[in-house]
Amino acid sequence: MLRALVTFLLFGVLLCTASAQTSPTASNRTQNLRDCLDGFGTCNHSLLTSEQAREIAKLQHDQNLWVCLSGNGECDHSALSPDESKDVAASEQRRNALACETTIGVCNQALLTPAEESTVVQIQKEQNRLNCETGESSCNYDLLSAAEATKVHQSERNHNLLRCQTEPELCDKSMLTSTEVKEVATIEYQRNLLACKADEGYCDQSLLSPVDAREVAAIQSQRNALACEAQDETCNESLSVIPQNVDAFRKEATDLRSAASNRK
Repeated sequence: MLRALVTFLLFGVLLCTASAQTSPTASNRTQNLRDCLDGFGTCNHSLLTSEQAREIAKLQHDQNLWVCLSGNGECDHSALSPDESKDVAASEQRRNALACETTIGVCNQALLTPAEESTVVQIQKEQNRLNCETGESSCNYDLLSAAEATKVHQSERNHNLLRCQTEPELCDKSMLTSTEVKEVATIEYQRNLLACKADEGYCDQSLLSPVDAREVAAIQSQRNALACEAQDETCNESLSVIPQNVDAFRKEATDLRSAASNRK
């Protein structure tokens, strides 16, 4: 009998202890309120007072409304009032139209109104025309009018001419007129001549006229003589030094060119 009484008393103590441990304390309620304010899933609404529950519900509603209106997050449309649903729908419509017009964001053309769709189509045509005129790979010639296609082809010819004049490796000479071919050839010759004189870039001496080749040889000889005098590592003592002054060769070349020009 005594043993049974002791067992019963111990069981009662354990029940009281467990009850005390599971009963929410003030600190637990405070932490729970904080969790509810922060929107954590650990929020236990049963631990809130009626006033706290109302304020938390209002806060969550306002937060959801902000998400719905701004599009920054997952909107719970079921929590909106009829008036709020109208405002959110209008906001989503404007946001979709903006995405379609600017190509920034997700565009759903099926949601556009007829007026919005007309505006978007016009913007896309203008953007395509600009892509074609500036040489963008996304150009779609099928969207161009006859007048626009003519203008685009002229822009392409102008761009190609500029490439031929400045970046020969990107030049398509088949697009040049006979006059442009001569102009580009002159520029290429002068570029090659300068490379030979300055000893910079790629110099093809086989393309030089006899007069220019003689002038380049004199410049290179004089430069080599200076390098040898300075005991520079670029000195090539095996090269014969042309005694004439390089200015004399330049004058001779100028005179010969002037005479050739006059004969024309």
